[in-house]
Amino acid sequence: MKLAPDCYECLHRLIHQAAELATDDAPLRQTAIQEATGILDDEFSYDQLSIVIATRIHRAIREVTRNSDPYRAMKEQEMKLAGELHPELSLNTEQAGQDELRGCIKLAAAANSIDFFRETHSAEQDIRNPISFAVDDSVPLEAKLRDADRVLYLADNAGEVYFDLPLVRLMRRSAQVIYVVKPSPVQNDLTLEDVARSGLKGELVQVMSTGIASPGVILSLASARFRWEFESADLIFAKGMGHYEALSELPPEGRIFYCLRAKCRPVADSLGVPLNSYVAMLR
Repeated sequence: MKLAPDCYECLHRLIHQAAELATDDAPLRQTAIQEATGILDDEFSYDQLSIVIATRIHRAIREVTRNSDPYRAMKEQEMKLAGELHPELSLNTEQAGQDELRGCIKLAAAANSIDFFRETHSAEQDIRNPISFAVDDSVPLEAKLRDADRVLYLADNAGEVYFDLPLVRLMRRSAQVIYVVKPSPVQNDLTLEDVARSGLKGELVQVMSTGIASPGVILSLASARFRWEFESADLIFAKGMGHYEALSELPPEGRIFYCLRAKCRPVADSLGVPLNSYVAMLR
C-alpha cells in the first residue's frame, strides 16, 4: 500500500513518540526529531511505502539517542496484560467445537487492537469484546490449510504472541508452521528476544526472524533465508497493518491471509472497510 495524504501526520507523530520514548535528554531528543523529520520530508512520496520511511525514521532515532529499544517498557506492559488475559480467552476458542478455526482467528484479530499509539489498558476491553469481520475469508482459509504443507505466520505486536498461539497450534495439526518475528527492536513489534522472554518459544516450535528490523517486512531488505521461506510457503498468515501495507502491493495469488484491525483511515480505505473494522482476508 502506497502512502496517502494522512500518512504524513501519522509518521510525524511517530517521530515525536519514538524520540520521547528513546531519551529524557531534551537536546538529544530534539536532535533525533530533526534528523527523523528530515528523512520524512525528503522521502515522503505517494509512490513510497510507509514502512520504508518508518524503518528509516526508527533507525535514525535509535542511532542518535543510542537507545536500541525505545519501546521496551511499552512492550513489557503489553506482554504482561496479554499474559494475564490469554488463559481465559484462549480457553474459549478451544471450546468452540466446529468453529474452532474461526474462534482462533477472531482471538488473533482481537489482539491486534494492541497499538503503539494507544495506552495498553485501553486495548483490554477491545480484546475482551466479541468481534465480527468486515471481510471474513475464514472458510477459504480452512480449505487452503487442508492443502498446505508449509505456513509462514508473520507476527506483529509483542503482546499478540499469546493470542497467536492457539491458532499456531491449530495450524500445526495439518502443516509445518514457522512463526516469524523481528531480529531486533522496531516499534513495539515482537522480536526473538521477546519470544524468549515470553517463555513460549518451545510451544511455538519453529521461530525465525525476517532479518530486518522494519514494521511489516521489506522483502528487498529481508534475509535470504526469509525470502526463500516466503517464496516456498503454501500460505502466509500476515498479522497487522504493517504487513498489509508492505505486502498488498504484491500480485494477488490467493496465498496471503491478512488478519488485522484497520486502525487508520488509509488502510481502512484501501481495504474498503469502515475504520476500526476487523479483517480476515485471503488475497
